[in-house]
Amino acid sequence: MDLKTNLSSSSQDSISTGSSSGIGGSENISRDFSRLSLFSSGSQEEQFRCEGHAEYSLSCMKRYLQTEELCDVVLIAGNNGKRVPAHRLVLSAASEYFSAMFTGSLRESGEPEITLRDVNGDVLQAVVNYCYSGTIEIREDNVEVLLATACLMQLRKVVEACSRFLAQQLHPSNCLGIAVFAEHQSCSSLLQEANAFTSLHFMQVICNQEFLQLSEDQIASLLSSDELNVTSEENIFHALMSWIEHEPETRRPHLPRLLQLVKLPLLEPSFLVDHVENLVGTNPECQKLIMEAMKWHLLTERRQHMVSVRTRPRKATLGRLLVVGGMDKNKGATTIESYDPRCDHWSTAHHMNGRRLQFGIALMGDKLLVVGGRDGLKTLNTMECLDLETGTWTLLSPMNTYRHGLGVAVLGGPLYAVGGHDGWSYLNTVERYDPITRSWNYVTAMQSQRCSAGVAVLNGKLYAVGGRDGASCLRTVECYDPHTNKWTMCASMARRRGGVGVAVANGFLYAFGGQDAPANNPAASRFDCVERYDPGTDSWTTVTMLSTKRDTVAVCLFGDRLVAIGGYDGSHYLRSVEQYDPITNEWTILASLLTGRAGACVVPVNNSNKVINQTN
Repeated sequence: MDLKTNLSSSSQDSISTGSSSGIGGSENISRDFSRLSLFSSGSQEEQFRCEGHAEYSLSCMKRYLQTEELCDVVLIAGNNGKRVPAHRLVLSAASEYFSAMFTGSLRESGEPEITLRDVNGDVLQAVVNYCYSGTIEIREDNVEVLLATACLMQLRKVVEACSRFLAQQLHPSNCLGIAVFAEHQSCSSLLQEANAFTSLHFMQVICNQEFLQLSEDQIASLLSSDELNVTSEENIFHALMSWIEHEPETRRPHLPRLLQLVKLPLLEPSFLVDHVENLVGTNPECQKLIMEAMKWHLLTERRQHMVSVRTRPRKATLGRLLVVGGMDKNKGATTIESYDPRCDHWSTAHHMNGRRLQFGIALMGDKLLVVGGRDGLKTLNTMECLDLETGTWTLLSPMNTYRHGLGVAVLGGPLYAVGGHDGWSYLNTVERYDPITRSWNYVTAMQSQRCSAGVAVLNGKLYAVGGRDGASCLRTVECYDPHTNKWTMCASMARRRGGVGVAVANGFLYAFGGQDAPANNPAASRFDCVERYDPGTDSWTTVTMLSTKRDTVAVCLFGDRLVAIGGYDGSHYLRSVEQYDPITNEWTILASLLTGRAGACVVPVNNSNKVINQTN
């Protein structure tokens, strides 16, 4: 029977038992109900949701907990015997630990009382209350015990909250202890933050008692990190020796193992003699490490065979990169960008005095020299000097020849300006600047005219690689010996390269990118290929290519890696930056420049130069 018929029948029965004098009579009412349709012919549904139902239900359960009604288990804290009643269902819903305990085949699943070893009673009560309310109080005096208990009971949100609380308390005096605690509790996020804090504030950390109390394995783990924020490897050596001398009798036997973690080849020879050798004594293993470092300094031509983890600098000891000027979408960048390898970040450090294109740069002490180029209208012979400490510019002695597209390098003490274009013709002339007399003088000219060649110093000689001679791009290479004042030809590259980037690493010369357009055809073929020159065999070989084609790319050695910056791919001025590892023959991507630019110049600046950022 349907609802309509049921209603009609029920109404008729009930009315017939009452008075028959109602309006319309019982028959009329019955007839009216029988015609009434309560629903349309289509099917309808409604999903009702009571707002706050879950919260209200949990609050009711909490009241039952407070009055100990319907509780079906008692948790006993092994630390002090405190008894905490609870409901298995609520605990299982909030914690995977309790869910596994009560729903599995464990012995505790049916026991009315369960003892939890090494659990604090007050914290146990707080954790149980959290299962009902979702709130818990975190304080300095309970956070460590609470975090350990939350880890045990797999209360992920509580673990995260405690980790954030401890991360906010990090200080050079406690970060090592927090890191050890986080590792013990398997709190990866807190461990990562504590280690990052320790690395950043390393110089303050080593002044605290926690550092001196580290175990041999703990200090070994700390000193092996390449993330430590130190200006020099000297800081690492002094930190190690302070730890050794805190308990010399028991710790000196560990010195040979721990000294391996100090990158001795990156220390100055004078420091090795005056400090390291005097302090480490005559231990043969330590002396072997000192000898390895000395060979690194003395036998530079053999460095490619001596590369190890000790010759790879920590990020903070690299200093910074400065990228200067270049052509951008506004027809000339005037900013100098600075790269910080610790945070993989570029920022604006300085501004040039004006637009200058196709120039050369060099670093002499804390002075950045910008040489020649063109201002968009005319070729220049001027040389400007930026004092990196004060951020001020001054004019120095001009070159004898106006040059743009020149190559610049420091060989010994003097600065060399190689080739280029004077606004009328391609040049093979070379002149040398003496920083003592502050004067320019010509040296022997190259055998070829070269503009936009790559220029670098390798094994005490000046190399000029590729470039353009007016008719075409060049494959040829020549090198200058300052002792004989002569240029000699070397093996040619496999490709013609104008706008080539050149840098030196581990006794090899590298040529990056470039283009080979003939003078009468501006449609250049741009390159992503990289060639390596071995002066020992006077030969070139091809290594792993760049990730993108780059003409007029800026390159330099930064630490033990070669960095390729910006350039032009035929359509765009590039912001992209990548670094090459000569040992693994692999490229990795670094943070992009703030401004895409081609024909920029780059120079590494070590930590002894206090670069003052002159930002926007």
